[in-house]
Amino acid sequence: MRPLATLLGACAAWAEVSGTVTNKTTGQPQAGATVTLYKLAAETGLEALTSVKSGADGKFTMPDTPKGPHLVQTAFDGVTYNHMLPPGRPSTGLALEVYRASAAPGAAKVNNHMILFEANGMELNVSESIIFDNPGKTSYNDPDNGTLRFFLPPAAQGKVKVMGTAPQGMPIERAPKKTKTENVYAVDFPVKPGETRIDLTYSMPMTGPGEFASRVLHGGGPVRAVVPAGLTLASSDTKLMGQEPSTQASIYEVTKKDYKVSLSGTGTLRQPGPDEDEAPGIRQIKPRLYDQIYVVVGLMAVILVLGLIQLARKRE
Repeated sequence: MRPLATLLGACAAWAEVSGTVTNKTTGQPQAGATVTLYKLAAETGLEALTSVKSGADGKFTMPDTPKGPHLVQTAFDGVTYNHMLPPGRPSTGLALEVYRASAAPGAAKVNNHMILFEANGMELNVSESIIFDNPGKTSYNDPDNGTLRFFLPPAAQGKVKVMGTAPQGMPIERAPKKTKTENVYAVDFPVKPGETRIDLTYSMPMTGPGEFASRVLHGGGPVRAVVPAGLTLASSDTKLMGQEPSTQASIYEVTKKDYKVSLSGTGTLRQPGPDEDEAPGIRQIKPRLYDQIYVVVGLMAVILVLGLIQLARKRE
């Protein structure tokens, strides 16, 4: 009977989700944080199973037996933090981290702003990627005013998709909010310690040479534009930095907060698959476990391009 009792005891210990929540701002265990276990399903997306509060010592326990992929989400001070729980990984002794939040940016600032132009003869597709760097120990969270404000050209007719990616997280769609300033929108997305990316994608008509005018509202930088081969950019508000060897895309530095460029021709960075037509644009993929989450593939190419430029500069 003793081996059986030992086995049952081991199963009972495994059949739970437990761990400790630590506040990385203070370095102390965090009491009162809400810890929720989600099941990831292809059909329903995220399905909440159990929710508990961490104790005075920061510890929590949920009597669940995770089978398949799960997500442990910790909510504290108005911000949520995700911890993936892949199949076969231990579900006990989890170390979850949270931070205090502030409506002031603190150490958080825009480190890079990238703009990708693509055109197919009918539309101009614009993808902007704003990357925040937060080296501090406080999350920047301002639900009322947003952590990012951006200018949307009137030709986009108010139609823009906004995706936010937290450090080590998946892209999550956010609804932009209109501000009192015409054509200016706010994004409510927490900027946690680490690197946070906010992606904007929108389109406007372009039946010939077209003019694109916009405004940089954040105080960070630099701002760079990527133009694929076949598409020509002309502007006194930009400076040519060079070309990326593999795609022959041209990279420009935007030198003014209020800038205007002229674009002509057609071009894209997207590589069409066997079941896709040749029409340029931004391809979007739905991950198997997240029906509501999209990944903008074109922007990944932009990040690669700019990474190569920065690498080349370091070697100089």
